[in-house]
Amino acid sequence: MNSVVKIAKEQMKPARLRSAITVSLLVCSAGAATAAEATWSRRVLTPETALRAAQAAQAECRNRGWQATVTVSDPSGSPIVVLRDRFAGWHTLEAASGKARTAASWRDATSNVAARVGKVDSPEKAIMTLPGVVMIGGGLPIEAAGQMVGAIGVSGAPGGEADDVCAKAGIAAIEADIEF
Repeated sequence: MNSVVKIAKEQMKPARLRSAITVSLLVCSAGAATAAEATWSRRVLTPETALRAAQAAQAECRNRGWQATVTVSDPSGSPIVVLRDRFAGWHTLEAASGKARTAASWRDATSNVAARVGKVDSPEKAIMTLPGVVMIGGGLPIEAAGQMVGAIGVSGAPGGEADDVCAKAGIAAIEADIEF
């Protein structure tokens, strides 16, 4: 095999050898670029950060005398943390999770989605009947540097606007931690 390499080196002129090396390097770097373009990465709240947001939202509701459930999800709407106050109704578990999931899926506040979808001539009207979609205030996306990193859903306060107040308190509690 060594003799084959010697013959190849002797037969290749330096210019041809440089060209072969250049082509090899280009092929390798193109493969790396293709791999980078075929995948993506996303920032997601850590469980610790999600817990802090949920605790702050729950504390805001408690301070106002409301028993609530808080769900903090990842950007896909899958729950990371769920906290339920002792006297929060059973329905608040599904509602809070649904609000977080809906805010994550539509990347918008659930109150905005509900207002848009609730219009008589809305082309999105059919989403109201999708399983797991909750069309009432209390769900907000959590963003950092223009990228959604999670969502929060609150249920149990007297109405969607009140749920929004608690959800906003949860986001405010972690804003400094998630800016990048």
